[in-house]
Amino acid sequence: MNIIRSAFRNPPLLTLLLVALVWIVASFTLRGFGAYGHLRYLLELAAVIGIVAAGQTLVILMGGIDLSVGAVITVTAILLPLISPAWDPTGLAGIAAALAIATGIGLMNGAGAAYLRVPPIIMTLAMATFLQGLLVIVAGGSAVTVSNPAVILLGQARPLAIPSGIILWLFVAIVVLLLVHRMPIGARFLALGANPLAARLSGVSVTRNTLIVHTLSGFFAGLAGILVLGMNRQGYVGIGDPYLLTSIAAVVLGGTSILGGRGTYAGTIPGAILLVTTTALITVVNASPGWRSIMFGTLILALLLVSGREARR
Repeated sequence: MNIIRSAFRNPPLLTLLLVALVWIVASFTLRGFGAYGHLRYLLELAAVIGIVAAGQTLVILMGGIDLSVGAVITVTAILLPLISPAWDPTGLAGIAAALAIATGIGLMNGAGAAYLRVPPIIMTLAMATFLQGLLVIVAGGSAVTVSNPAVILLGQARPLAIPSGIILWLFVAIVVLLLVHRMPIGARFLALGANPLAARLSGVSVTRNTLIVHTLSGFFAGLAGILVLGMNRQGYVGIGDPYLLTSIAAVVLGGTSILGGRGTYAGTIPGAILLVTTTALITVVNASPGWRSIMFGTLILALLLVSGREARR
């Protein structure tokens, strides 16, 4: 009972317990669901959402939402095969160039929000719309196949039987958790999200921190785009679209306040796993996509009600 009461006071713990409960029940009721290979595959899919949601968490902690992450993933997945130089046998130069482009897009989002005073949700929506139009012009409707050896290795390698995407997600999680909870800059993000006026009066720079969170969001979306490209072996227009709403949902399911100022990436991690697990269950039982939306919405509303009730106490 103490664990249950603690969980309702701690949304990240509640989400983690939900993941454990779903995995246990599904493992006993659905043949093959609890097999190591299947659970590993679910974690590999969750890694993409978790990496995108790393940047999304930082933006939401400061009271914004990044609606351009899906477009940035698509830009990365399409442009990387086109810009990888033939003289680079490792493929690292192409990866560096693609990450630089993704990071630059995030920086432009931050500059628009910081210097032009455009609300982040509007700035990133405008950027996403612009990028989608640009991609249609550049790529048309055709897919591009990746031959970059480093990208293929990232998407397909399994050192010690662990997909490299999961290992990459582990590193991202450590960096983001340290950034938010062990470094002064994380406290500034939370302060600006909780009370922007008080934070400004205390000497916290809104401009600098807005630039930082959006630049990091662009970088992490680009990283996820490279991972998606390696897993699929090709990029096409719209490949990043599914990760926009799922990245936001993972953050909210993890207990981070959509209004900013309260939350942790430690909750986003089980939030991403819960989303992927729910999708897998719907696929296994042959339920329609409509039921997926209903289940996602119900989960998000339930956890929002729980976290909102605890916040008012």
